[in-house]
Parts: sequence; C-alpha cells; structure tokens
Amino acid sequence: MSIMNWVKDETVAILTMTNGENRQNLVFSKTLNSMLDEIIADKTVTALIITSNDVKNFSQGIDVEWIMGKMQKNEHQPVIDFINEMDVVFKKLLLYPVPVIAAINGHAFGNGSILSCACDFRFMRSDKGFFCFPEVNIGIPFRWGMNAFIKKAIPVHILSRMQFTGNRYTAPELAQYDIILKACNDQEDLMTSAIAFAKTFQKKRGIFSELKKRLYDDIIKVLDADYMPSTAKIESLVRMD
Repeated sequence: MSIMNWVKDETVAILTMTNGENRQNLVFSKTLNSMLDEIIADKTVTALIITSNDVKNFSQGIDVEWIMGKMQKNEHQPVIDFINEMDVVFKKLLLYPVPVIAAINGHAFGNGSILSCACDFRFMRSDKGFFCFPEVNIGIPFRWGMNAFIKKAIPVHILSRMQFTGNRYTAPELAQYDIILKACNDQEDLMTSAIAFAKTFQKKRGIFSELKKRLYDDIIKVLDADYMPSTAKIESLVRMD
C-alpha cells in the first residue's frame, strides 16, 4: 500500500500522506520525490496542496527509530541517502513551478514542520494539532540548509524562540506571527480554504519558476553546500547531548 497519493480538484493537485504519523525515512523521501515529479508532469496542474489523512497528524517528522536502528548497526549509507533525498525534496518544493500550499491538519513536529516551511504557504486547523521544533529536547541539531529555508517562513526572532524552547504552538499563535495564512476552524474549513486559495493561482510556470529561483537563490546555495556525499559528515545527524 502506498504511503501517499494524489488527486486533482480541477487544476489543483492534492497530495495526501496516508501513513499515520507520516514518519520520514528513506521510503518516505523517495516516494515523495517521485510523486512530486509525477504531479508536475501534468501540465494542467496550477497549484499543489500537501496534507495528511490522519485524524491527528500532519507529520511527526523523521523516523528516529529507523535512523537510530541504522546507526547502531553502522549502516550509515541509508541514513545519508535519506538526508540527501529530503534535501532534493526541499529544493524541489522551493523551486516548484506552481504554488505549494501545506494544509496542516494535525501535529507537525520537527521535519514535519520543516516540510511545511519549504512550501510557499501554510494553512492549519485551530481545533487540532501543534506545530513544534522538538530538536532541542532530543539533541538533534538543525542542518544549515534547513535553517536557511525555515527563515523564509518564520521570522528569526520567533524562530529562535521556537528552536531554543521546543515549545508547541497552536494555529492561532502561528497566524498571529503570519507563519500561516489562516487558522481554520476544523478539517472542512482547512481544505475548503486551502483549495479556494490554490484556485486563485493561474500563473504561467515559466515566470513563476524564475521568480522563485531569484528569490530563493541564497537558500539554494546553502542547500547545495550542505549536501552530504559521504559518512564524513554523519556527525551532523547524531544526537548532541
């Protein structure tokens, strides 16, 4: 069974993660990359929404159990492949030639929150779910590339508070800081609002893509420099106690 799927509502593609907590590992990153390619190959698509069908979760972030299991067995390459594959996902979303909208339907923790920050816009339910960067509590540092594009979504003075405290934030709080466009009442309001917003975009891919390339040029350079080709940088993935 696939861990995600996509459908179209007129010209809006809706990619839905379907694997419960949607923990991110190598299978997740490869599947998401492939699906993003599949969606954009459809020339009629004018916007993309990323969401989840779980009743509680958008994405709980990286699959720590999977990563630690590989590390304990000294199987570093699958972990490196996962990180590099997610970098491709992030870069692809940053430069996607149509608007990308995260419809955050539940908990978005760690890499789940980071994934939403790679999108152009965010909506979130008010009645369910928290947005959180728990890395400070579990001893996993943010990579340079991640910080580079998170800053496009979250003002630095708010981001520093989020990263240093590990506190959980609700949709109304995120809306107050303009991190999301709307704190939605419930699931129906979330999807109705996200789809309606997505349908306002009928931009030509050429100019939209070029605008993104120029706007995010500095971020892409950091992502490219942060690429992890070997086990030499594996220390950036492990816990820092």
